[in-house]
Amino acid sequence: MSHRLTTAIKIADSAKAILSKTQRYPKQEADDVDGISVLADIGVEPMLLALSMELALKARFVFDFDDPNVVKSHNLMKLFEALKPKSQRQLDEQFKQTVALSHSSPFFVDYGIGHVLYQHRDAFTDWRYVHETKHARFDRSTFQATLEMVLSEFRKRYVDVLAATS
Repeated sequence: MSHRLTTAIKIADSAKAILSKTQRYPKQEADDVDGISVLADIGVEPMLLALSMELALKARFVFDFDDPNVVKSHNLMKLFEALKPKSQRQLDEQFKQTVALSHSSPFFVDYGIGHVLYQHRDAFTDWRYVHETKHARFDRSTFQATLEMVLSEFRKRYVDVLAATS
């Protein structure tokens, strides 16, 4: 297995592990709310999901360019735009065939992955510093479905490569 594939898989595995932890994160019950504890937890899930997406996109980048030196950014849109055009198209097509069907948006005619990533482009820093932000919004359901799709597409791609080299 090439160094490129090994590095990309490690990054993708980290993204998957963060997603998995986030899915098991305990839900805040209404009767547990004391006001302060809710505020302490409010940014954890969006921050971790954004970090997971960042790693998923960086894994794809490493795979695309055979280069472990990924773009040094938390901006999800910049990371997506750094991918090869073919990867951008593949992810957008898969988004439209899967995620967009169950998470449509009335605000966009041609709703694609770029819309989700642009809307959440600074989610990691916005939710990490939630006490400083003025406009943090996070559509967890759509974002998580998009993240799961990106990770699934990465896995399909490297399984295809492994099969071709065997």
